[in-house]
Amino acid sequence: MDWKVFLGTFGAVFFAELADKTQMVGITMAAKTGKPFLVGFGSVCAYIIVTVISVVIGAAMAKFIDPQIIRYFGAGTFIILGILMLIKVV
Repeated sequence: MDWKVFLGTFGAVFFAELADKTQMVGITMAAKTGKPFLVGFGSVCAYIIVTVISVVIGAAMAKFIDPQIIRYFGAGTFIILGILMLIKVV
């Protein structure tokens, strides 16, 4: 197992997901239903499916597009969205 890849991915996803809308949904659902374990289980199952889809798409894209181009495209997209949020278009 390549621990560098695992830990890098874990760290990136962990810090990217802190205090995002997914956590707000989990907090709200757990408070509303009073069933935190079911909410947690549902959240984990949904995130597994979303992650599998993302990994499959990423692996397929890497076969046809240079990963560096994908990286620049992703960074550019985040920059553009950030600017749009700053000027309150989004």
